[in-house]
Amino acid sequence: MPPLQRRQLAAAAAFVAAAVVLAVQLITPSPVVVSVGENGTNVSELGTYFTPEDVAVVAAAAALLGASGTYLLVGDSSTPDAVNSTASAATASLPESDSAAVDSPASERSSGPEPSDDLVETRREELEETARRLSTNERAVYETVLDAEGTLPQTEIVAGTEFSKATVSRTLDTLESKDLLERRRRGMGNVVYLR
Repeated sequence: MPPLQRRQLAAAAAFVAAAVVLAVQLITPSPVVVSVGENGTNVSELGTYFTPEDVAVVAAAAALLGASGTYLLVGDSSTPDAVNSTASAATASLPESDSAAVDSPASERSSGPEPSDDLVETRREELEETARRLSTNERAVYETVLDAEGTLPQTEIVAGTEFSKATVSRTLDTLESKDLLERRRRGMGNVVYLR
């Protein structure tokens, strides 16, 4: 079982246990016993009130219930794969005119150094061979970045290929999934780097 599923299972178990403890404590509070008397001890029960121990159990169960419930609801979306798949699905379901305004799911990633011009020059033959194996749109976008020495803002790819923003974004998604290039967020846009 993957670690993420184990964590979800543990959070679900904690959620259920906390809910049961909280329900039992709230339904059946402990009676308070009071001793009163001048000539002796008179013991009587006054309704159903909560003792400090009951309050502590209720508070702990409520905190655990809230924490585990929050993790179950939003814990998955903080993982990169879930964020990327959710954003990709949302972008793919939009019409072309709307999806152009949505940033790519990988646009928020920023890892590794930027490729140097020397690296692109030493690998040019390999990169050109890769370009020849791509489909028409993929080849056009890939070669545009290659001609720019391996680094180009996404807006310049749109201008250089005359594809729509949405087409360029979808094509970059495909090339990125093939691990041929990477988009990184720079200011209000993305910069595309060859790998």
